[in-house]
Amino acid sequence: MNAVPLTYHLRGRFWIESPQGTFLGQGRVALLERIREHGSISAAARSIQMSYRQAWELVNSMNTHSDTPLVSSATGGKGGGGASLTETGEKAIAVYADFDDFLAKRSESLTL
Repeated sequence: MNAVPLTYHLRGRFWIESPQGTFLGQGRVALLERIREHGSISAAARSIQMSYRQAWELVNSMNTHSDTPLVSSATGGKGGGGASLTETGEKAIAVYADFDDFLAKRSESLTL
């Protein structure tokens, strides 16, 4: 019998939790990256096909569950509003990316 060896790939998702629940995961990181890129929660939400309300609720949740906010925002109006990542927001993205890279590299060395 000439069996073709099977190749397995480890795949998974992870998230960071606070005592209040999910703090940071793939979707929230994507939202933070888009806020950095667009300077606006509304524009960031549109760019990932998310409602403004959902984006705002996610940002509010992350800010509430952190000692310091991840996103700083200014109310819109005649002069326009905007949003930007704080130092904590930038660090959160970096920590998430570092752990994601670690898992990807580690999974390459796992075999059955």
